[in-house]
Amino acid sequence: MGNPTQGEADFVSGDEGGSSQPGGFDQNGGATQQGGQEQPGAFHQPAGYGQPSFQPGVPNWAGAPGYPMAKTNVLAVIALVCGVAQFVGLFPAGIAAIVVGHIARKQIRQTSEQGDGMALAGLILGYIGLALAVIGIIVIIVLVAHTTQNHVNLPPSRY
Repeated sequence: MGNPTQGEADFVSGDEGGSSQPGGFDQNGGATQQGGQEQPGAFHQPAGYGQPSFQPGVPNWAGAPGYPMAKTNVLAVIALVCGVAQFVGLFPAGIAAIVVGHIARKQIRQTSEQGDGMALAGLILGYIGLALAVIGIIVIIVLVAHTTQNHVNLPPSRY
């Protein structure tokens, strides 16, 4: 490697006045040029905030030990999916959302799992879909009864 130059020797020995790294960058608040002058517009790192060191083989912090993640009830997710699915054409899914939502809420109360909001949302959507289906059936029955009642007195068609 040979003999170090003046800048490299200062870095190795740490003898230069304001600079502890090659190139004139110090960690105590400023970026100086080789001549000791302040560089305009330079990024200044506050004192005491060094760069974190990378150590190969050391795993990243994965979270606090002793705090397991709370499990989400699967039936709550199914209830929510069925509640939404009934509005995109899968009408029987509303009944499944109601049944599965009630089962999920019972399990969540017993096991303290997560997902009560999802189960409740599935229930609400299921009941709304069921109510809309009943209203739709009633409207269809009324329309059919009304149209057949009005067409009874028509003369028979020749065709």
